[in-house]
Amino acid sequence: MATFAFKALDLAGASTSGEIDGESKQAVAASLRQKGLIVLDIEERKSADVGDLLDRFKRVKPHDLTVATRQLATMISSGMSLLRALYVLEDQTQSEKLREALASVRKDVEAGIAFSDALARHPDIFNELYVAMVAAGETGGILEETLHRVADQLEKDDSLRRQIKSAMMYPSLIGGFAILVLIALVAFLVPVFEKVFKDFGGDLPPVTKVTVGLSHFITGRWYLAIALSMGAVYAFRRWKRTERGRYQWDRFKLKIPWKIGDIVQKVALARFSRTYSALVSAGVPMLQAIEITGRTSGNKIIEEAMEAVRESVKGGGTISAPMRNAPEAFPVMVTQMIAVGEETGALDAMLTKIADFYEDEVNAAVKALTSILEPIMIVFVGMMVGFIVVSMYLPLFKVYDQIR
Repeated sequence: MATFAFKALDLAGASTSGEIDGESKQAVAASLRQKGLIVLDIEERKSADVGDLLDRFKRVKPHDLTVATRQLATMISSGMSLLRALYVLEDQTQSEKLREALASVRKDVEAGIAFSDALARHPDIFNELYVAMVAAGETGGILEETLHRVADQLEKDDSLRRQIKSAMMYPSLIGGFAILVLIALVAFLVPVFEKVFKDFGGDLPPVTKVTVGLSHFITGRWYLAIALSMGAVYAFRRWKRTERGRYQWDRFKLKIPWKIGDIVQKVALARFSRTYSALVSAGVPMLQAIEITGRTSGNKIIEEAMEAVRESVKGGGTISAPMRNAPEAFPVMVTQMIAVGEETGALDAMLTKIADFYEDEVNAAVKALTSILEPIMIVFVGMMVGFIVVSMYLPLFKVYDQIR
């Protein structure tokens, strides 16, 4: 026997809520209907335990969610009922967390809750874009078509994410290797030279003093180095979560040199265009589509620009006009193509073309960035090792000059 919280409407249309014990959501829903109530929501009350806390750290892979969405769309389009399709999907899903979420969604649907509302209860798996498109598909009676569009959207997002990760893999490995080399040199090589310098006597060059001081700090106060590193990471993440910090960080990313800022902008534009197109094609109301697109764009600059777009559309204006006032977020080509899409009534098709264009641009830019970063990282590692070596050999050169 479990405890369930419910929300319902009575015969007079007044809302009511409370808690009731029952074997399952279905049994509770049947009991409430027998009392003449229209069930709106049922949720099981669970006590927090260690398992629940560990579940929060689990993640559903984008590939698993994409496959599950595609399979669900295929089963529904073949004539299978939503409830039966969810049963089948629950049995064959490999991801444990996704299976548990699907089981919960299936129970909610059995209890009479709308499919989109059931999905919305798992925001860590089914994001706002997913839920909005499913809700639009339910309303328009085209759920299977909408699910195929959601799967396409997930595949495009996953492909874009993999491109960025592959581009960052090489510099991350080189950067990590450089840090390990620096720690090894400072912790093991510098102390050996320091003993030799003490035997020579005399004053050390300023560069050598800096290196020796760094060696003392890492070998003698390593706990402070770890604490400072962790503190800096924590402070940065905390700052980035604030409105001002997120805005400043996103603005900074757009201005990073070596074409990195251009790639950041193209990624944001590709995600923005693809999301906006998917929502418009699915029949999501325009104001809601604009709001969701801004929040899921991944860039605060675009999000604020979309707020201006929303106010313009709400007041009867166009979409493209406010975008022209934000050239940092939207290039001229984007605003012109959107304006043409508005005029011709083919906004979703125009947005899809923009997304395809910028995804191709990201692919080409990532390859170019990789070729640029390789020599830069090699020079960086060489300068770092060279600094340590030169700082250690300067006193030896000084002693040699004195001997001469």
